[in-house]
Parts: sequence; C-alpha cells; structure tokens
Amino acid sequence: MRDHSDPLETDRQFFLCLIDADLEALNRLLTDDFLLIDVISGSEIGKRALFSAMESGQLRFTAIELLEAKVRRHHSTAIVTGRTQLSGRFGDSQFDAHSRYTHVYIEQHGHWRLIAAQGTKVLE
Repeated sequence: MRDHSDPLETDRQFFLCLIDADLEALNRLLTDDFLLIDVISGSEIGKRALFSAMESGQLRFTAIELLEAKVRRHHSTAIVTGRTQLSGRFGDSQFDAHSRYTHVYIEQHGHWRLIAAQGTKVLE
C-alpha cells in the first residue's frame, strides 16, 4: 500500500482496491463509519455492508476508468470531485455507469481516509 499523503493518490488507490477486491487495503483507506451513496440505486451502504457484498462476490467491479479528478483541501478535510466510467456486477445483474462523484477524505495520522462517497449517474 502506498503512502496516503496526497488525497488524489488516495482516491486512485480507492478505485484500484475496488477493482482488485482488496479488502485489506480498502480497510486502511476507509473510516469505520464510512458511508457510500450508491451510484446505481441511491442506497446508503456502510463499510460493513460494502465489505460483505465484495467478500461474498455479490458485488464485483470489472472496470473503473477515472476520467477526471480534482481536489479542494480545507485543513484536515479534502473533497475530491471527478468523473468515472465503471462497470461490474451486482448479484446476477450487470451494470455500467458514467458517473460524477464526490469523495470526502479526512486526515488521520498523516494519511487521508475516505469517510463519505456519493455517486451520481450521468445520463448521456
């Protein structure tokens, strides 16, 4: 796992962890109270539910292309906004989405950790 002193690098690592289903590395990146607002359904998904879905194979990301990302820093908080093209599978259903996202990172002990993520599907 790389040093997480740069929020944009940490954001790239987050997407790599999703593709690789690397729960150990993902655990270090996410706060215990991490909350995801799902890009497909708009559901709230906590860290435990995300890990359970990935560990069981119910959720699998097959591709995530990071199209753009920029960061705004405010003291010990970083807000990363960007665009992705992603695909994967949830249960028996395939999904593809072009999305805009907002990730909120907090700095803890010199490392950026993701506390909240919101994805919005972009209609083409």
